[in-house]
Amino acid sequence: MPRALQSFTVRAQLPESLSGLREIAMNLRWSWDSRSQDLFRWADPEVWEAAGGDPMRLLGMIGKERLESLARDRSFLAFLHEVHDDLRNHLARPRWFAERSDLALKSVAYFSPEFGIDAALPQYSGGLGVLAGDHVKAAGSLGLPLVGVGLFYKHGYFRQELNVEGWQVEHYPSLDPAEMALEPVGRVTVDLAGTPIIAQILKAQVGRIPLFLLDTNVEENSEESRAITDNLYGGGEEHRLRQEILLGIGGVRALEAVGRTPQVFHINEGHAGFLALERLRVLIRRDGLTFPEAIEAVRAGAVFTTHTPVSAGIDRFPRALIERYFSAWAEEVGVAFSDFMELGLEPGGSGDLFNMAVLSFRLSGYCNAVARLHGQTSKHLFQHLWPDISFDEIPIHSVTNGIHAATWVSSEMTTTLDRYVLPEWWDAGPDRWARLDDASDEDIWRVREQCRERLVGFVRKRLKVSRMLQGISEGDLAWCDDIFDPGVLTIGFARRFAAYKRPTLLLSQPERLKALLNDPERPVQILFAGKAHPADEPGKAMIREIFNFSQDPQVRRRMAFLENYDISMAKLLCQGVDLWLNTPRRPLEASGTSGEKAALNGVLNCSILDGWWDEMYDGENGWAILSVEGYEDLGRRDRVEAANLFDVLERRIVPLFYDRKARSVPRGWVRKIRSSLKTLGPKVSATRMLREYVEWAYDPAAARAEALAANGYQRAKALAAWKANVQKQWSDVAIEAAGEDDLVPELGKSQNVLAQVRLGALTPDDVAVQLVHGPLDQGEFLMGELIEPMEVAGKGADGTTWCYNGSFSIERPGRYGFALRVVPSHPDLLTFAEVGRVAWATAGRARRICD
Repeated sequence: MPRALQSFTVRAQLPESLSGLREIAMNLRWSWDSRSQDLFRWADPEVWEAAGGDPMRLLGMIGKERLESLARDRSFLAFLHEVHDDLRNHLARPRWFAERSDLALKSVAYFSPEFGIDAALPQYSGGLGVLAGDHVKAAGSLGLPLVGVGLFYKHGYFRQELNVEGWQVEHYPSLDPAEMALEPVGRVTVDLAGTPIIAQILKAQVGRIPLFLLDTNVEENSEESRAITDNLYGGGEEHRLRQEILLGIGGVRALEAVGRTPQVFHINEGHAGFLALERLRVLIRRDGLTFPEAIEAVRAGAVFTTHTPVSAGIDRFPRALIERYFSAWAEEVGVAFSDFMELGLEPGGSGDLFNMAVLSFRLSGYCNAVARLHGQTSKHLFQHLWPDISFDEIPIHSVTNGIHAATWVSSEMTTTLDRYVLPEWWDAGPDRWARLDDASDEDIWRVREQCRERLVGFVRKRLKVSRMLQGISEGDLAWCDDIFDPGVLTIGFARRFAAYKRPTLLLSQPERLKALLNDPERPVQILFAGKAHPADEPGKAMIREIFNFSQDPQVRRRMAFLENYDISMAKLLCQGVDLWLNTPRRPLEASGTSGEKAALNGVLNCSILDGWWDEMYDGENGWAILSVEGYEDLGRRDRVEAANLFDVLERRIVPLFYDRKARSVPRGWVRKIRSSLKTLGPKVSATRMLREYVEWAYDPAAARAEALAANGYQRAKALAAWKANVQKQWSDVAIEAAGEDDLVPELGKSQNVLAQVRLGALTPDDVAVQLVHGPLDQGEFLMGELIEPMEVAGKGADGTTWCYNGSFSIERPGRYGFALRVVPSHPDLLTFAEVGRVAWATAGRARRICD
């Protein structure tokens, strides 16, 4: 058949009285607004289901006669007007941010390689994208002036199918932005190794927040260039580099093209790090700043969030490839290419790899991990960037991830929380969540039963369709009609399939697992779901192992693997199971938010103490699985932890669930649900997360960026000059003598300490001299350091030496000690660690103190 000379999309013409339908469909708020979904379902239930719950597809599929009928249906029109008015009120109503007149923040741009808004906009692969989607939604809930920036991938990630042997097969759909809730709003051009690439800017409206996605699939580009935005995380090394250049550099230009001038730029993982280079280029070319001056100005307004718990997860590009794509950039801004490479080189490395995390750390003033434990893991992973800085002072903060509750919580649970907590329960404090004590056990259990029953119906239908697509006749699938039981304890395990997540841990003791599944009095049923990266063969093998185990006639009515895990399925699973299982090798889970989603639905967590669960588990709101990180033999470690998991299931979880009379409420289980909701409800919401970002990073960054940019970037220039001088003079800085004045090691007694400090050409205004004290470990190293400032007490005769004194008190018995140090100090420094210089007093120095 001949290929069309030109292709285009035809959209249905809506009657005037139904025009509000398109406005509602074009704002992705419908994805978490149940009344909007009810409206589209009412329009045509069969087409709504066939359209996969996508309003834009529904409007493209619904017949003319049905539209004319709806236009005459007064009840439908009344409901349409209600939903339409509610959308407009949602967009106009003042929110939390409007009440914060004390904030300097005016605008934030949030860059991410993927955004998980809804299955109708499949531009995500997993946790990073879903977190980004929830970040954007929660920003709208608080009224933050935030915009999102990403890429539009023609084929998205991939649709997963399993063949009859259980192997994952990837299918890549072809997505047409004209058929989606996307609006073209402009174009940008980005040079890639001498080739100008055009990208159209597509806008998705996510509630109050605009999300701009760049798409190179335009006619003006060559076939090779059009394919830059083909697949998420597809292609080889150079393909990934081209995508990341487009995201970073093209994203900044896209904001300019649509008239946005953010104060703060948030880099969500290192994939978006190149945005800092475009900001540098503009400041150098437009404003005449030097390279070091521009770095200070860029860092002031930059936030970087790392999600990576292992070094292998970081993007690194070879020098030759970076030189091909960025030598012209270096020439344009007037810096040597070697100086450019320094931005992404790891200390002590080969000098041949450009590290995107290192680039982002060096060009961001505010850096964070995504859970407290992940903060410690990140400090270990990146401490080589600050070799002279003590571990606790490495400038990596932590903001624990949260979820957009309205997206993930069932309508039944929402009704319960509206009634007992607050209509806006997702933003309520602990005192309001405590009111769940007023909810009866029956009310809570009814929600759980309704959600479990809906999930079982979905599983039966989904498995039957999947097996028919594998070529199995419907007659041979009668067993699918009664698999799973709405009254049985249901466990869910759903996430990306990767070796460290250990999805097959339960299968390591197959007979013990079968005994759990087939117990005649207290059976268990388990659902697995998740995708493996197309290049991850071990991940695919784990899917196959689970699939094949679940085909055993002895267990197939109690265990299943569900194909093509996406946001729609995730909602059903998080709402419908009773227990959410998570088995990563600690501490390799950065945060993980699926358990948070489950928790707000009254689902209990059973997990290794990793990610968010490490800081939020209190002994009563779920269960912890033993973790033995000290075992170097991973096989032995897995066996020990699997044995403990079975112990917890057999001895604690299963008995508690079934501790009840027939057809009655399991009081102990519901008591634990109530404890989980009360303790986790105030903590796991993304609005809590966004408030932390505003207070810790966004607002300070906005104020600092404005201050350093004022008066022609005067303070940025001064800070750059000061840093250069400190680096040049630091070799002359030393603590020449130190001693204590009649030390009396008694609890609570003030101890005086003196120091003689040589500063060379620097002055006391350039440094802070500090007394560091605390208890000692067996190696005489300080633990739990406390820091006291020391004050200038005099100046030496040579003019380069200064006398300092300070004091501290001992507040605990045992081995105790102190140390002295000099660190850089400047009013525009966020932390002395960004200079990377420390001078410690060394043992054995003379005790002649400022004679």
